[in-house]
Amino acid sequence: MNQKIFVASIALASISALTIPTFVEAQTTRIEELQQRSRGIAISGEVRSVVGNDFVLDDGSGEIIVDAGPRWWREIDIQPGERVTVTGEMSKKSGEFDAFSITRADGSTIEIRPADGPPPWAGRPNRDRPEPAKPRR
Repeated sequence: MNQKIFVASIALASISALTIPTFVEAQTTRIEELQQRSRGIAISGEVRSVVGNDFVLDDGSGEIIVDAGPRWWREIDIQPGERVTVTGEMSKKSGEFDAFSITRADGSTIEIRPADGPPPWAGRPNRDRPEPAKPRR
């Protein structure tokens, strides 16, 4: 009888492990592979330290600084020890990971910026308009 209960509990544990959703890591890119990939990728890990809107993310394969934009645009509240998934792209200038959005372990999402085009805080007003022609003398 005890053996049947033991086998049944093992089977139940196996089934529940398959059906309980896990953190989004299956769809993410390892930090050590980031230089080979570009735009709109997701990385997951544990926040190690936070300075302003920048934080260090560790996924076990490496660490990277995540830039969540300027604090005056949107102040985020991320704490060391939190597990998050960040969608974004590698910065060509700084080598940091520029965040488009941050998803917490509870599923809530912090939207930082759109994935297309420059961030809304960059550039001058009307940056998409061509410069007016200068008069000739």
